[in-house]
Amino acid sequence: MLDIKFVRDNKELVIAGAKKKHIEIDIDRLLALDDERKALLQRTEDARAKQNEASKKVTAAQGAEREKVIAEMQTLKDALKKDEEALKTVMEEWRALMLQVPNIPDMTVPDGDSDADNQETRTWGEKPSFNFEPKDHLEIMTALDMADFERGAKVHGFRGYFLKGDGAALSFAIWNYAKDFFTNKELTLIMAPSIVRQENFYGTGHLPNDADDLYKTQDDDYLSGTAEVPVMGYYRDEVLDSKELPVKFLGFSPCFRREAGSHSKDVKGLIRVHEFFKWEQVILCEASHEESVKWHEWLTNNTEEFMQSMEIPYRVVVNCGGDLGQGQVKKYDIEAWVPKENRYRETHSSSYFHDFQTRRFNIRYKDADGKLRFAHSLNNTAIASPRILVSLIENFQQADGSILIPKVLQPYMGKEKIG
Repeated sequence: MLDIKFVRDNKELVIAGAKKKHIEIDIDRLLALDDERKALLQRTEDARAKQNEASKKVTAAQGAEREKVIAEMQTLKDALKKDEEALKTVMEEWRALMLQVPNIPDMTVPDGDSDADNQETRTWGEKPSFNFEPKDHLEIMTALDMADFERGAKVHGFRGYFLKGDGAALSFAIWNYAKDFFTNKELTLIMAPSIVRQENFYGTGHLPNDADDLYKTQDDDYLSGTAEVPVMGYYRDEVLDSKELPVKFLGFSPCFRREAGSHSKDVKGLIRVHEFFKWEQVILCEASHEESVKWHEWLTNNTEEFMQSMEIPYRVVVNCGGDLGQGQVKKYDIEAWVPKENRYRETHSSSYFHDFQTRRFNIRYKDADGKLRFAHSLNNTAIASPRILVSLIENFQQADGSILIPKVLQPYMGKEKIG
């Protein structure tokens, strides 16, 4: 959420930012509502002050004077009630519009409508050259009894899957390696809840815009699609000491997404599934653009080192304006090479938000001068499974149908090859 004063003082910049993100928002309506909100607040405060004065007069007044003061109090009460009802209506629309105002993208964010317009910044690794026709991960995993997609669909429904045998073991190996790798980066390990109160999704910006992609419980809570949501809620309504910053978490949780709007995309396999497991890096740092940029590059580098250690070819793209979320200032996607599809597929994202999320969560800290400031927030996918299995299995497949296990995972698997 942006500060309304910032929106008022930088109206054209906010409008340009929304246009770059292809988000429709009526800033003129918001500012008009804000004027009305402030006027009604002032009137209600003045009316309450007059009520207090009149109450004192009633105590001292007698006879006709007392009746007159009581009548004036009733008039004030009626006017106050009317203004309070009007303020309630205005506040509802004002809050709804405030939640829709997008963050302003960084000047380095390219223009574009969708992920097709994201710009490649660098690549790493050699794409494998096979002397045989490569298979996709479904065929390989099914042949090696690593997964069962038919029974997964029978039990879960659309996009259902079972990982079994070496398929499940490989996931555990990746999780355990990720835990060791990223905690060595001095991130604090935290297991986060997946059933999360609604206000946390408003805090991260997943609501109201992503409501269709969330699973909702009968208690009006939601199932989280990323550990970012509960981990960001950890310090909600708290004031940190500047000495505590940066706070660096490595969150782990089951994740759930309905994949609304993508029913015709990746209908088979492990790219797009309804439930998965994810390690997420989350940082709270000082309210400085330079600090945010520094930690954004640090988070991205962590994940690149992780991918390099597993010898999976990838590229990094900077997301265009149309492929940025409402709160993101800048975002990188890391895309792993998928041989059978002959293209890169997104496996990680890395974003920073300035104080967009922390204003909603009311996460502040005292700076060196004792002034309260909203912290800045960042997050980055450490690893998401089973999606990462797609590129790993396809890149390491062998002519005999087996899969070589990346060297860093072999101690966690207890062997060098599957099949």
